[in-house]
Amino acid sequence: MVMKARKTEEFMEKINVIGAGAWGTSLAIAMAHSGRNVELWCREETQANSLNHDLENKKYLPGISFPSSLKATSDLEKAAAADIILNVVPAQHLRANLTALSKKISANTALIICSKGIEKISGKMMSEVVEEVLPLQPYALLSGPNFAHEVAKGLPSATTLATSDGTLGRRLVEAIGIPTFRPYFTDDVIGAQMGGAIKNVLAIACGIVVGAKLGENARAALITRGMAEILRLGEKLGGRAETLMGLSGFGDLVLTCSSTASRNFSLGKAMGEGCRLEDFLKTRHSVTEGVHTAAAICELARKHKIDMPICAAVNKILNEGASVTEVVEELLARPFRDEKLAGF
Repeated sequence: MVMKARKTEEFMEKINVIGAGAWGTSLAIAMAHSGRNVELWCREETQANSLNHDLENKKYLPGISFPSSLKATSDLEKAAAADIILNVVPAQHLRANLTALSKKISANTALIICSKGIEKISGKMMSEVVEEVLPLQPYALLSGPNFAHEVAKGLPSATTLATSDGTLGRRLVEAIGIPTFRPYFTDDVIGAQMGGAIKNVLAIACGIVVGAKLGENARAALITRGMAEILRLGEKLGGRAETLMGLSGFGDLVLTCSSTASRNFSLGKAMGEGCRLEDFLKTRHSVTEGVHTAAAICELARKHKIDMPICAAVNKILNEGASVTEVVEELLARPFRDEKLAGF
């Protein structure tokens, strides 16, 4: 069943999507099912031709057909010609993509960043990258507990849309919202980003727990204490607790720490079972953002003197060559503390 978007006096009709991975494709499908003509931008012309021919993204989102109104293109200028652009390129490639887009995008086009992560080379949030590359562009961020295949199938989902411009935020909520994809507005840009970035690292940790057969008690403890780490760093950077405990923080954490449909969780599970990181990544088409974000989060924690032992443990395994066994032993050897103060 087609779920139409609601129209307002200032309805933003033309919505394009940049980035044809699983998440970008699912958002394009959802927007097209709402009755719009949507263009989905791919880097390669051969990929665009394949999507238009197959009416399906067989590489990243197999088994889900495109609506007839959804077209793929490799022409960035065409993709930039929209009222709203959903930018869904991986976090580590966002700066380069925005730099290319800056020569083609209209000053009135609203940009919604749908990437979750921290830029590894600079330690900056996605909002900071946008403000450096496109300082005058109206923008928002989308982050929540959303598996791509469920959104594409039209299963009920909710998400957070964050922007400091309340008028823009409410217009965007009306523009992209449909009954089965429900955005909730917040003006807490920092909180919405930090929850989505840190949970990727914690999802790897939960996967390790499951892969190493450490038990459900351990996973429950890790999720709970991991949430404490999100709150400590998020609030230190200026995010609000209610945002961090909302869809883009706690909601996303619960989803990605509980299912192998999460790329980060499945990576951690494989490592907990003894797989080497480089071997696992060779089998993947999609980017696993937690690998890149772990080091950046730990650097932010060090800079702001925030204790984040779970994120630090994941970073040691991913980037410093530590074994799962020795890292788990280190965590379990930490001194007992009051719950209000404890890291783990």
